[in-house]
Amino acid sequence: MIRPSRRLLAATLLLLGFSALAIASGALPEIGLALPWAALLAAAAVDAAISPWGRDLRFTLSSSDEVYSGERAIFAAHLEAPAPLPPQILGWLEPDPALGPATRFTLTGSGRRATGRIGVAARRRGVFRLRRVWLDWRSRFGFWQISPRVALQTTLTVVPNIRPVASGKIDVVARSELYGIKDNSLIGGGAEFHQMRDFVPGMDTRSIDWKRSARRRDLAVKEMRAERNHQVMLVLDNGHLMREEIADLPKIDHAVNAALATAWAAGIGGDLVGLYSFDATPGLYVPPRPGRAAFPALRRHMATLSYRTVAANPTLALIHLHAQLKRRSLIVVFSDFADTTTAALMVEALTLLNRRHIIVFATFRDPTVEARLARPTTDLSAMAETVAAAEIQDERRRLLDGLARMGVLCLETEPGALTARLVSTYLRIKARDLI
Repeated sequence: MIRPSRRLLAATLLLLGFSALAIASGALPEIGLALPWAALLAAAAVDAAISPWGRDLRFTLSSSDEVYSGERAIFAAHLEAPAPLPPQILGWLEPDPALGPATRFTLTGSGRRATGRIGVAARRRGVFRLRRVWLDWRSRFGFWQISPRVALQTTLTVVPNIRPVASGKIDVVARSELYGIKDNSLIGGGAEFHQMRDFVPGMDTRSIDWKRSARRRDLAVKEMRAERNHQVMLVLDNGHLMREEIADLPKIDHAVNAALATAWAAGIGGDLVGLYSFDATPGLYVPPRPGRAAFPALRRHMATLSYRTVAANPTLALIHLHAQLKRRSLIVVFSDFADTTTAALMVEALTLLNRRHIIVFATFRDPTVEARLARPTTDLSAMAETVAAAEIQDERRRLLDGLARMGVLCLETEPGALTARLVSTYLRIKARDLI
């Protein structure tokens, strides 16, 4: 695509004014009026002939195969043309609409080649096609604006963010808590037999095994330790409320990232990890398996969770989960609520699960409500919004306080803090042998 530039339009307008004045005054003959127009036309034609057009362009993108959700994919862009390119070329990368708007970039030209880097925000999980690239540069004399369009065959795969796992951060924290300085607190306070030891002064006399001591005619104690094969169920609410974006990422993706980090920590702790998702109806159910072995499958299943637009039914889903679990488990529920009716139904379902299992309820703070409460009220409309925001926050606080009184561990955090809070909560539950 080629179009006249501002320079050509300005030259045409000036020449048109000059011609109008010359005709009105009769100072120049007709041949004198035609020569400037012929010169401008010739210059524009020569400029178009010697400048690189959009034909026979080769535009390629190279990057890694996958990118974590919430991060930016960096592509190395290469452009080759049959004619010398200008020093600077502007461009817009048009991705799949589900991934986001077009991304602007700049290429630096040198001869017939131009290179640059393009950053694309990965705001959704899935496989997305990068459709086309729009380029824009001026011709050699600046009379034309050249804007070719180049179709692409490149795809971008966005997967759940497991950077805390890949970096080893979860390993360091979990191993130090479970097998490092905390190991002494795990031994002696659990329900699984560890070993027999001779009694020495200072030991708890309640741990003496009197039958074994009678046979040996010497005091012996039975040392216990915490069990390692508990069940951990990760429950993901995939309803439309979890599609709301916080910190440039849907809530469901923040939940998926935190769930995968917890699954890895549970694998280090020797526990079994399962997955359950729901929206209007019960969805995917993956039975608990050893955490390390289950992690690749859990990551694959979470990566394929679609973005649903239906309202979730937590009552039906959690009752269905209650029927599936045959032994006491740690259940981590990632969900949200927008009204008191939904909240009441969720409390009822969690009450049923809480009778037998340990429940952790993870949700996110609403940044819109907090921003409204932080802004000053300057008029009646702002005051009404502040009152409504305060009522919403009070309803959430009453619900979470009610769950806490039932024994449910409630985590309401910023998206970036959920992973650390959830992993530390899991380790604390393990240390206290609550499962």
